[in-house]
Amino acid sequence: TEPNAGSDAASLKTTARRDGEHYVLNGSKMFISGAGSTDFLVVMARTGGEGAGGVSAFAVDAQSDGISYGRKEDKMGWNSQPTRMITFEDVRVPASQLLGKEGDGFKIAMKGLDGGRINIATCSIGTAQQALNKAREYLLERKQFGKRLADFQALQFRLADMVTELVAARQLVRMAAAKLDAGHPDATAYCAMAKRFATDVGFKVCDEALQLYGGNGYIKEYPMERYVRDTRVHRILEGTNEIMRLIISRRVLADGAAEL
Repeated sequence: TEPNAGSDAASLKTTARRDGEHYVLNGSKMFISGAGSTDFLVVMARTGGEGAGGVSAFAVDAQSDGISYGRKEDKMGWNSQPTRMITFEDVRVPASQLLGKEGDGFKIAMKGLDGGRINIATCSIGTAQQALNKAREYLLERKQFGKRLADFQALQFRLADMVTELVAARQLVRMAAAKLDAGHPDATAYCAMAKRFATDVGFKVCDEALQLYGGNGYIKEYPMERYVRDTRVHRILEGTNEIMRLIISRRVLADGAAEL
């Protein structure tokens, strides 16, 4: 991600100019997870013309001269790791640290995204499962109007919907992961479906769990507000869920497309 290149990743402006046995990097990246706490950076930079074909990938020492890190972003959630801007000013990178060939960068990034989408989907499912577990405990313990919350049919039905959607999301993620491992030609579409569905469901389950806690869910003494804050960004990371829908629909509408 760059200041002017988010979902339109192929429009990135960071450049890598060949200078003898080195490339010289100039530009900036933003919303970089772990920035300032890693030994190496995998940097996408433009070595050629406009579009995806002009992007190359480099392995860059994170402490190289000319690299500077912005402030740690004050985020809504995901505060267990830093997120910063990175600026590259005449950073010299040995030509041997080009990954693949010039122009391979976008393809390398896209290959990594399928697995990244499975990862984010799994994060959502795990957090939602914990939220569901906590909500179940709360319904069994909390009493109102002389009986446990778990004895109210309306809340039973809500819990049933939460667990049903969570199980469905988990199964879709497992299917997508299996297709990715097997090198299935439609693995990218399945990973997009899994990421879209699981992150939407994960956030919804956490939000419903907070509602079941009532006012207690909104205060930091209980974990629900953190689950909601942390899962919200999953619908943005590794490609927004709107981009996931674009990937899926393009696959469905492609000429000669077979049934998924």
